[in-house]
Amino acid sequence: MHAPTVGDVLLAIEELWPESLAEDWDEVGLVAGRSGKRADRILFTVDPTAAVLDEALDWGATMIVSHHPLLLKPVSSVAASGFKGEAIHRLIEAGCALVTVHTNGDSAVGGVSDVLADALGLQDVQPLTPAADGLPEEGIGRVGNLGSPVTLGDFAEVVFSILPAVAGGVRVAGDKDALVRRVAVCGGAGDSLFDRVRSSRADVYVTADLRHHPASEVREAAAGATPYLIDVSHFGSEWLWLTPAAEALAGVLTDQGFTTDIRVSGVNTDPWDFVLTPGH
Repeated sequence: MHAPTVGDVLLAIEELWPESLAEDWDEVGLVAGRSGKRADRILFTVDPTAAVLDEALDWGATMIVSHHPLLLKPVSSVAASGFKGEAIHRLIEAGCALVTVHTNGDSAVGGVSDVLADALGLQDVQPLTPAADGLPEEGIGRVGNLGSPVTLGDFAEVVFSILPAVAGGVRVAGDKDALVRRVAVCGGAGDSLFDRVRSSRADVYVTADLRHHPASEVREAAAGATPYLIDVSHFGSEWLWLTPAAEALAGVLTDQGFTTDIRVSGVNTDPWDFVLTPGH
């Protein structure tokens, strides 16, 4: 047993979350680091924030696997005068690689939405939008059925219970006493999938970052009926994936004869700190 290189870890990541599954607009893969460098301590995170880098480098991490890209949009400079350039400099100076597993991690079997669907106890799960070049069970979002109908209010409490505590909580649109059984989910921002949700005949849709106008239009078109909406934290909906992902990567590397120390970041990277509600 010996430690893998960055290149070895990238091959294992490709096995689990192929880059071919990433959306056309996305940027995934190695962001910083040399493929021949040792990668014996790997930290999983949703976001590569400064606080996560503090945690990683204090621990002595040699690789960070981040769900969200640090450099999604083109840049003309990585000068340390900006927070992204500062992050790149810190990574390079510490000898820590950074790799992004974003929409390929959403789409793959065992990806973000699969984990969310499993946590909610969904059965007979299928993709909302099947992958163009993947397996039938791969794609963005998932839809499946609960074992038995529950009220929307009770189901929303289950959603709240499985997610990490964040300032924004969970928002629900719909009659709390209405029964739901067929559930659509999409980890991260999912308002681009409303047409797919409707065609899937889901009773309720669980996703993040729902904006006023798209959400209002869905509810107006439904005239009080389905689909109901449950809006959760973007960070929280994807945080659930980190532990299963870390375990999956550890399993592949162990099977290949490598030994690694893989951890999930303890930093809550949800950007909101507190919220005011009526009466509080």
